[in-house]
Amino acid sequence: MSRFTARLADAGYAAGWRFVPKVPKAVAGAVFAGAADLLARRDRGGVGQLRANLRRVVPQADKAELDDLTRRALRSYARYWHEAFRLPSADPDELCEHIDLSGAEYLEAALAEGNGAVVALPHTGNWDVAGVWAVKNFGSFTTVAERLQPESLYQRFVAYRESLGFEVVPADGSVSFRLLLRRLRENGIVCLVGDRDITRSGLPVTFFGEDARFPPGPARLAAATGAALLPVGAWFTDGGWGLRIHPRIRVTSRHEVPAATQALADVFQGDIAAHPTDWHMLQRFFSADRDDTDTDEPAAVAG
Repeated sequence: MSRFTARLADAGYAAGWRFVPKVPKAVAGAVFAGAADLLARRDRGGVGQLRANLRRVVPQADKAELDDLTRRALRSYARYWHEAFRLPSADPDELCEHIDLSGAEYLEAALAEGNGAVVALPHTGNWDVAGVWAVKNFGSFTTVAERLQPESLYQRFVAYRESLGFEVVPADGSVSFRLLLRRLRENGIVCLVGDRDITRSGLPVTFFGEDARFPPGPARLAAATGAALLPVGAWFTDGGWGLRIHPRIRVTSRHEVPAATQALADVFQGDIAAHPTDWHMLQRFFSADRDDTDTDEPAAVAG
């Protein structure tokens, strides 16, 4: 991303948080959906890659069905951003009334053990809403944010998630890892997006029958602290959001990290297969689509 493009993106996000909450929800929703449909028709940028990723998820889809899946996935992605721009001014109690949740007992059991919980989600649905639910029911949790450029864009996203009650630390390697370890040893919750390898040092997994790489951080943290590793699925419903906290993945040593990461991928695969259009993956994801010269776009544009 060029410096000019980064500054333009910063200005766009600033305008979104400033002006979108002032527009009637139905009107803004229609505008975001219309923009998504326009992107689908133009088929530029990450749209082609989104289609290629969805082809792996729904291999039986013909061209017409795949086009429809892509359009609906772009609408889902647009809905994420529409909601993100409104979340800081939303009522958490009202939000949580529209969450269809299952599996809360797994998180409660993990915290009762006293070793904390590592909650891992893919880029699906609206994970910020999942965070609002966690803050309301368990207090603040800790997550990481990729360093974006310009710095003002990074700070804008930190401020956004801190306004929702999240503790946000920069993804600065060993420094942030030590802080996350400390939070887990304090019996806290660490929440990480766990399906996209942005460091290029991820672990190989099989995902929808193909090779991919997942970040090792969630399983490494659980192995180092004894914290429970809990996969979470998130998707949109007509009137709100669906969340499913899955049973714990056991990982007791660093030698078990690769197997635990594959287990995480297997759980993510099941939820994404059930809700394919809510997987917001517009980047090159599968190993067959990537090479050593690939560079990842900032996480801010990934949702």
